[in-house]
Amino acid sequence: MQALLRLSRGIDWLNAQVGKYVIWLILAATIVSSLNAVVRKVFHTSSNAFLEVQWYFFAASFLLAAGYTLLEKEHVKVDVLNAKLKLRTRVWIDVIGFAFFLTPMCALVVYYGTPFFLQALNSGEMSSNAGGLIRWPVYLMMPLGFGLLLLQGISELIKRIAFLQGLIDDPMVKIVAKTPEEELAEAILKAEEEAARNGVNRA
Repeated sequence: MQALLRLSRGIDWLNAQVGKYVIWLILAATIVSSLNAVVRKVFHTSSNAFLEVQWYFFAASFLLAAGYTLLEKEHVKVDVLNAKLKLRTRVWIDVIGFAFFLTPMCALVVYYGTPFFLQALNSGEMSSNAGGLIRWPVYLMMPLGFGLLLLQGISELIKRIAFLQGLIDDPMVKIVAKTPEEELAEAILKAEEEAARNGVNRA
């Protein structure tokens, strides 16, 4: 089980890294959208390439960050009944969900999405819109995004099983990282307390 937990930590690290950088695609989509609006208003011209690259960025950010979203426990859950159940019951519900629903669904998308992407890559498929872009980069997001989600589902399944065996703490607790402002406030408070203690000791 320890080997599986190491695998889980590796998957968590991978999706954490992906999530850290994928967020910039939202900024990229916003910039492209703004430039497109300016060019259209000022120069009275535009291109379908601007429009398509926006949804390429959006599709990439949405799909590639799916695993990171699961890692951070930000997927929508219906807690009306779930919250009233015992912890181990909730964990078992997650185990069944990951093992029999999430994992097979992601595996099917990767299985059928990969040939779809390869066909577009080999054929050089282009958008049917005038001035449109090649299609394979956005098709790649399907197997890649669902592959990352599949890996994170496996990681979460490992953690749930490890918890049931008493090897780790509750994996469903969301760990909220401190903001830089909170860390600074804590450092200032600690420095003030230390200075006050030193002043008392000198007195």
